[in-house]
Amino acid sequence: MTPGATPTPASTPASIAGAIPDPPTGAGAGAETIFLGGPIVTMDAERSTAEALAVAAGRIVAVGEAEAVLAHRGPATEVVDLAGRALLPGFVEAHGHPMIGMSFRGDGVIDVRAAICPTAESVLRTVRAAVAAAPVGMPLTVVGWEELLRPGLPEPHRAWLDALAPRNPLAVLHNSAHSAWANSLALAAAGVDAATPDPEGSHFVRDALGEPTGRAEELPATLMLAGAPLDVAPERAPALLAAELAAYAAAGVTTVGELALDPAQGALLAGVTASEGRVRVRAYRMSNRPRAVASGVGSAVPADPEMYREIGVKLWADGSPWVGTIAASFPYADTETARRLGVAGARGCCNYTAAEVEALCAAGLRAGEQVAVHAQGDAALDLVLDAVAAALEGAIAAGVDVGDHRIRLEHCCLMTPEQFRRAADLGLTCSLFLAHVRYWGDAIGELFGERGERWTAARSALDAGLRISLHNDVPVTPSEPLANVHAAVTRRTRSGRVLAPEERISVEEALAAVTIDAAWQLRSERELGSLEPGKHADLVELTDDPRAVDPEAIDGIGVVRTWLAGRPVGARGA
Repeated sequence: MTPGATPTPASTPASIAGAIPDPPTGAGAGAETIFLGGPIVTMDAERSTAEALAVAAGRIVAVGEAEAVLAHRGPATEVVDLAGRALLPGFVEAHGHPMIGMSFRGDGVIDVRAAICPTAESVLRTVRAAVAAAPVGMPLTVVGWEELLRPGLPEPHRAWLDALAPRNPLAVLHNSAHSAWANSLALAAAGVDAATPDPEGSHFVRDALGEPTGRAEELPATLMLAGAPLDVAPERAPALLAAELAAYAAAGVTTVGELALDPAQGALLAGVTASEGRVRVRAYRMSNRPRAVASGVGSAVPADPEMYREIGVKLWADGSPWVGTIAASFPYADTETARRLGVAGARGCCNYTAAEVEALCAAGLRAGEQVAVHAQGDAALDLVLDAVAAALEGAIAAGVDVGDHRIRLEHCCLMTPEQFRRAADLGLTCSLFLAHVRYWGDAIGELFGERGERWTAARSALDAGLRISLHNDVPVTPSEPLANVHAAVTRRTRSGRVLAPEERISVEEALAAVTIDAAWQLRSERELGSLEPGKHADLVELTDDPRAVDPEAIDGIGVVRTWLAGRPVGARGA
């Protein structure tokens, strides 16, 4: 039995549950691989650590004491000596965006994320060099623009971009993807003018006459403004997507949730996921994109449901804390940092009314789709909790079976203990963006005052009885499951400051949030997330056991190798 889990047969589609074979038993079963010689961290509450693990036909067939597991050794069995290294379930990135990450690798994209350009000067130098080298008329898009981590960056408004790139369409997508800017040529290339309607749940900022100013807020308007460079050419897309999935595997991730699927891209994602065989994907379509018959599970798309499934729908209730669009019950602080970002005194706002969120949730429940709702500010969370309660009540009254709905709340940055308790009462689950504390923790107080100290309060979530996951929201931050564990256990910012130490969780709880509990959140706990007989042999080998080192050293643990279905698929530098 996995931590906090109870058997829930309805949580796994019958086709998957029925596909899990009984493991072979007895000597001479002929395992393909046996791992031993280091701690095997199972994430199974009944046996937290084992001496050995055997794999056959891509599944775990035995876990336990070395002598018993070695009974499965046959003449062709490979025995892997861990030499003291630790073996864990492959990490589960419950909230990522492989399709957006793929697009960041395309032609005409200028990547200035902080890991690549750590200063404002390096950002501007990189953009100017790319514009100077580009052929006249070639569309260009800057991705990863973010001012908090690199003070000194100007707002890339339309006039500034026109002067910077007078001969090329040039757009800028904020690192959060919740804001975008474009010069005049990029606006024209995107077909955005006074007559262009705002996409559902997002908008183009307009002047007093109704003309677009060159700024967009919220998806999909921001992606529309970002333009052609993010629309990868079909002939290049498979290779770029394969590279993106390989980066997850190199980080020890074996399953990722795609939380912003455009259904038109479902066939591409399903096909590459199956052909590459590096990372499993569980996808949620954007709520403001209609379902595409050619993309859905059970449709004509040839997809291995163990590798790829479309399981839900995602909507954005509010925006990003770093661009002023988070919906809080209190204003941003009036500080130098907030004034520099232009958000001092702002409150943000929700992208939908409560009635609209209720309708979207109700539609998902009727369709059997798991609903995921991006909600960061406490005001947005109140609206969403009210809407979800009403949607559940209405669905039950209509005879819809909502018993294991697992509606998700995403990020949950300013969520209060009372809101966590209410979420638990409603049967919700939360995916927490602890990387915010790691990367932006030093600026949170500058924007939100004392209430920012409890940012992403994992302890409160667990104490309320919720099952949680920890995520990186790739490509917003790199896929770093162990850094997320470190952030949850220490709550330490990059400068070394600790935010609300009372919100720390244990190493074991944090590991569950990147393995078995994240798998449960993706409706895949029967298949993966712990090392138990019958489950996929999705594994990650680490230089050290995270439970055995100083918590402050967890983010320094290295990923040695990653296996999917018992096959090596990635390593750092691979």
